[in-house]
Amino acid sequence: MKILLTGGCGYVGTPLAQRLIELGHELTVVDVQWFGNYLKPAKGLKVIQADIREVDNIPFDGIDSVLHLANVANDPCADLNSKLNWEVNTLATMFLVEKAIRHGVKQFVYASSGSVYGVKEEPEVTEELSLVPISDYNKTKMVSERVLLSYSDKIRTTIIRPATICGYSPRMRLDLSVNMLTMQALTKGKITVFGGNQTRPNIHLQDMIRVYEHFLAKPELTGIYNAGFDNISILEIAQMAKARIPAEIIVTESNDPRSYRLSSKKLLATGFSPKFGVKDGIQEVMEAYKAGKLKDQEDWYNIRTMKGLAAAGKL
Repeated sequence: MKILLTGGCGYVGTPLAQRLIELGHELTVVDVQWFGNYLKPAKGLKVIQADIREVDNIPFDGIDSVLHLANVANDPCADLNSKLNWEVNTLATMFLVEKAIRHGVKQFVYASSGSVYGVKEEPEVTEELSLVPISDYNKTKMVSERVLLSYSDKIRTTIIRPATICGYSPRMRLDLSVNMLTMQALTKGKITVFGGNQTRPNIHLQDMIRVYEHFLAKPELTGIYNAGFDNISILEIAQMAKARIPAEIIVTESNDPRSYRLSSKKLLATGFSPKFGVKDGIQEVMEAYKAGKLKDQEDWYNIRTMKGLAAAGKL
């Protein structure tokens, strides 16, 4: 299969690209590479450094499926430059799907976010519930979903709403809850928890990759699917990290009220079954740190990197 993967140099995109090559697919990765490129050269892999807003620079000839992961990721980065956020996350998504349709692409898989639900009191947040996005980032994801669904009669469209992802990647992120709290324990001996009682869904990076594999293999599965399995509080994550790493937990006030329990029953009904969890994510971060593969460095935090790029006039 010939696949176009946007954001293929990112936290999820890097190991996903490596996995797709292992499976024998012919892969074109398009990424602006604000955070670098950790992909190793491989047969069947073509990497293009390009901004997805410049859709004319993205080749679609012969592409069977598009996996669209590229975006301005997380609330702080979106708030840093609202115009950039809307152009990359929403406008570029429309350009991509329209070009995919013109070139006869059969399948378009979009990485949305479980955060589009906002604050929910329901014991299980299913795909049928209303979306009440709180932040600019959440809003761009919701609008992008609606744009894509408007083209669903012209291309097979699948929208994934991932939970917060955890685990080790060559292009690491330490601004995601499990990874961040584990690294704090390892490097500082203290874990700072903001609020703590908010329940958030989580998914291990390897399961996230397996979700994309699953839908690539089953293009008939269109529509919207949640992808998250460990619904636990931020404080529980900290306690799980402390159980493996001696550390003090410090709880402070939070201005982030989002709390919800993601239900992935619809995804499970398609035959998918998770194999990993938060404990595995904590273990991976520990092992990578102890092996010298991982340090608490600036470029593993999206907002710090984005601020540096903005100051240098590169955004």
